Amino acid sequence: MTETPYVPPKVWTWDKDNGGKFASTNRPIAGPTHDKDLPRGEHPFQLYSLATPNGVKVTVMFEELLEAGHAAEYDAWLIKIGDGDQFGSGFVGVNPNSKIPALMDYSGETPLRVFESGSILMHLAEKFGAFLPASGPERTEVLNWLMWQMGSAPFVGGGFGHFYAYAPEKYEYPINRYAMETKRQLDVLDRQLAEHEFVAGDAYSIADMAIWPWYGGMVLGRAYNAGEFLDVTSYKHVVTWAEKIDARPAVVRGRKVNRNWGEAHEQLPERHSAADFDAL
Repeated sequence: MTETPYVPPKVWTWDKDNGGKFASTNRPIAGPTHDKDLPRGEHPFQLYSLATPNGVKVTVMFEELLEAGHAAEYDAWLIKIGDGDQFGSGFVGVNPNSKIPALMDYSGETPLRVFESGSILMHLAEKFGAFLPASGPERTEVLNWLMWQMGSAPFVGGGFGHFYAYAPEKYEYPINRYAMETKRQLDVLDRQLAEHEFVAGDAYSIADMAIWPWYGGMVLGRAYNAGEFLDVTSYKHVVTWAEKIDARPAVVRGRKVNRNWGEAHEQLPERHSAADFDAL
């Protein structure tokens, strides 16, 4: 029997039960659904997040800053997106787009909200003068790759990851479409890393921190159970780079922050001091 093709209606309407495993994390309107204040700890930086790739970017950055001796102590609070925490009034006040991560910086005279993972990385890098050159071609190259990741990742997560792993039914066309784009991006990265130790050159930077949780995680077998499907081991330079980043002590710690799934020793749902890692 031939399946009846989908014909879009003249006016689209939202069906909250349609959308797969993570349908509850999205809706077609902005703004809060309920009143809920955000907690606040004692440190200058208050992070509200979850250990998805975008969240890991920022916790790795904080841990790298601390590892390098900067005064970047932070509290990290868990946002359970499956429970709708991102739609609470307090969170929406920090990020009107209702996506993690979101940061409040109380280190200056005026409290400052910072949202979007790339913006948070730049904000912290400039505040502490670390992991981003102050000027010149080297700075531009880091920002080139940071923006590459910010623009490319939706094809990997919302595209390939959604249709390959999370959509309620498997469809050949979107899986092929996004698998092709994901492999193209891995090839872009592989060619760059064939000539450079780190993504933007010879120095570790916020570009690496942004790209590693997505593409590093993928070639290390941590994304969508799709390693064999995408033949990730063929991207040898990406694998070498990913393993090098994965071994950094700050990255080992950063991956655990705001994580509430997996092995118990990998989970640190909230982080308020370096001593919290000792309990693991």
